[in-house]
Amino acid sequence: MVTAAHPAPRPRSLPLPASGVRAAVRQLGPNWYASVMGTAIIANAGATLPVHLAGLRTGLTVMWALSFVLLLVLLGARALHWAHHRDRAREQLLDPTVAPFYGCLSMALLAVGAGTVLVGQDWIGVRAAITVDAVLFVAGTVVGLAAAVAIPYLMVVRHRIAADEASPVWLLPVVAPMVSAAVGPLLLPHLPAGQAQQTLLFACYAMFGLSLLATLVMLPVIFARLVTAGPLPLLLTPTLFLVLGPLGQSTTAANKFADVAGGVLPASYAHGFTAFAVLYGVPVMGFALMWLALALAMVLRARRRGMGFAMTWWAFTFPVGTCVTGAEGLGRHTGLVVFDGLAVVLYVGLVGVWVVAAVRTVCGLLGGRLLAAP
Repeated sequence: MVTAAHPAPRPRSLPLPASGVRAAVRQLGPNWYASVMGTAIIANAGATLPVHLAGLRTGLTVMWALSFVLLLVLLGARALHWAHHRDRAREQLLDPTVAPFYGCLSMALLAVGAGTVLVGQDWIGVRAAITVDAVLFVAGTVVGLAAAVAIPYLMVVRHRIAADEASPVWLLPVVAPMVSAAVGPLLLPHLPAGQAQQTLLFACYAMFGLSLLATLVMLPVIFARLVTAGPLPLLLTPTLFLVLGPLGQSTTAANKFADVAGGVLPASYAHGFTAFAVLYGVPVMGFALMWLALALAMVLRARRRGMGFAMTWWAFTFPVGTCVTGAEGLGRHTGLVVFDGLAVVLYVGLVGVWVVAAVRTVCGLLGGRLLAAP
């Protein structure tokens, strides 16, 4: 008698390989928010330039709109990343070279929000612009304060970092509150006079101190690594420009405090903020220019040794933009043409490096290289 063979057990169904958009976002990290920051700062820094050119305002508004669209696209893509690739998202959070970039999410939200008030109101109206900025400011500040605590915590208790691995990228989480401090004063005129305005101003001042002192803790470690271990790896060399971020942004914040303090605080405090803007901003801008020269020399050296394009090139944009806004503020409060000229020169350079980074990023995306698995 022939017995029928037992049917082979059905294999356990395996998950289908990710495809399309889901596959594309697997390698998408928080560092991509730097492209939003670098685009938004073109609009924000250009809005207060001490020059007036035909069509400039329209061009700046286009850049703000582009940064807004980029922000929405990246927020959606990163949501897909967390939904479908949690293993990879966890790896990134526990990777000491990637985790600090979570500060970029905060700064992207804040930069786009500030641009909405500075130039976006031309297209969407003042009331809508204030509403959008308020939402993005609150969200960006909450994310920034969380990153300023959570990422250093992870660095201490979970990451294992050798002394020669110190990197300017470490500054990203702690500089985010400084961006909140610099853009928060834009909302002050739209708050009720008295307690509400004073509370926001002093909250911004507190975030200024938080970020500044944290930067002063980390910067010596970063410089000591450069001196003792030599230049950064080629692809990381552009991150040296990240040091300009807290320098330029703190100068910007100090000048923004001086701009609004007169109508918010007693005269003695207002005069103090005005004096502080100059007494703090001028020497810090001097150090920023020294660091800019050093970083530029290191980048040229790396380029001669074969440094290719990577997303780290976006470090050439936002930090330089903060120096533009810092120089603009010093020009207003000192009346010196040299600061106006410095702002214009830095802004021209900013636009140039943005074009290069944007074109190379688009080419890298179309070629599939930037989102390819390592």
